Amino acid sequence: MKAINIKEKFQLVNKQWHPHQVAVVDDMQVILAKIQGEFVWHSHENEDELFQVTKGTLYMKFRDKTVTVNEGEFIVVPKGVEHCPATKNGEEVHILLFEKLSTAHTGTVQHEKTQTEYPKI
Repeated sequence: MKAINIKEKFQLVNKQWHPHQVAVVDDMQVILAKIQGEFVWHSHENEDELFQVTKGTLYMKFRDKTVTVNEGEFIVVPKGVEHCPATKNGEEVHILLFEKLSTAHTGTVQHEKTQTEYPKI
């Protein structure tokens, strides 16, 4: 049991769209990621995801709308909902995610951005 400094942990993340696990709470993991540009359209059939923006502005794209998530805000994407996280104008955004350990990075979609293992930091 120790305090985790999120800003210090973000300094260890050096690739965009490459999640790093910072903690596990029961069957949930806490993940940090730096993102820029557009990700991959995907969904998670059995898992919800929580995205909290710690720096910048996230644009969570859904097929029928885009939700702006500002620094200090979060959004929950329900299981089964197709989504595509994105940023604008070359901005690098820092996000903290809560998701089940069983959650596949890009659901059933395989893409060059898909990660199968998250480094523990």
